[in-house]
Amino acid sequence: MIADSQLFKNRKALGITSGGLDSILSALVLRDQGIDITWISFETPFFSSKTAQKSAKALNIPIIIKDITEDYLPLLYLPRACFGKNMNPCMDCHSLMFKLAGQEMEKQGADFLFSGEVAGQRPKSQTINSMRYVEKNSGFQGLILRPLSAKLLQETIPEKNGWVDRSALLDISGRSRKIQMSLAKKYGIEEYPAPAGGCLLTDSGFSRRLQDIISAQDDFDIRDLHLLKYGRHFRVDKYYKIIVGRSKQDNDNILKYYKKDKDILINPASIPGPVVLIRSDNKKGYTKSIEQTGGQLCASYTKAKPDELVDIQIIYPDKYSNAERTFQAKVYNCSDFKRFMV
Repeated sequence: MIADSQLFKNRKALGITSGGLDSILSALVLRDQGIDITWISFETPFFSSKTAQKSAKALNIPIIIKDITEDYLPLLYLPRACFGKNMNPCMDCHSLMFKLAGQEMEKQGADFLFSGEVAGQRPKSQTINSMRYVEKNSGFQGLILRPLSAKLLQETIPEKNGWVDRSALLDISGRSRKIQMSLAKKYGIEEYPAPAGGCLLTDSGFSRRLQDIISAQDDFDIRDLHLLKYGRHFRVDKYYKIIVGRSKQDNDNILKYYKKDKDILINPASIPGPVVLIRSDNKKGYTKSIEQTGGQLCASYTKAKPDELVDIQIIYPDKYSNAERTFQAKVYNCSDFKRFMV
């Protein structure tokens, strides 16, 4: 096989990766042919590249990280191929990723794209028809190679032109991972992440919160999307949403995305309790009623008993002259607020 390696070693390929086992194997199958491999991994508030970066480091594969949130947002309204599970626009998501990867491929001077997709592994996005849809709408038809299932799919330009050896590619299909696990042993890969979607848009609770801000708020920004991941969310009316931390980690993340010029921040003044953020979509500002509700939520999620009064600190946006004050809020049963919970 030395001659084959020499034949293909000057070719470059850019692979979309999640960092999972299928991504790893697809890269190693091509690297065995002497092909110069680089990975690209995409980030949004809905999925990260942490696993991909870890795998790239372990395998010594160069990786490009790209935040695609701005390109991704239009898919949340009306994806051409509709939604998959919950609010996941999976087929159009894949098309977008291959489109952006293709642009990076051209920029990097690579010859073709590849991924670890396996035919029939996922019922929505990895059927043969879905793969054709993705390829057609990416703008890079014929240049997307799926090494793990290549022998089951239409021959690609890299295969036709002899840039890769089709006979050394695979014909894996379906949801079983026995073949992949066997290949992992062959390559000496002992640790790899469990198969999972890794996308918050497939989660029903997260999707419900996302649908809420799309339908209730006139506008939202990227930090609003990040905040969906933390705390309890309460939609008091179409103008105001209140986020209540559930843990120290939640509190820290809410503070990370808190904007001093826009939000009200509430804390218990003298006992441990949650960080509470009031997000307004009302140009008129904040009402006493919404401040009181925020204080009651803050007090009710401390360890104080129902009907007790808790000292609450409220911090207003910078534009207000009285930037901070303390008031008392009554503790209610948390179930009293259930009707507001998103």
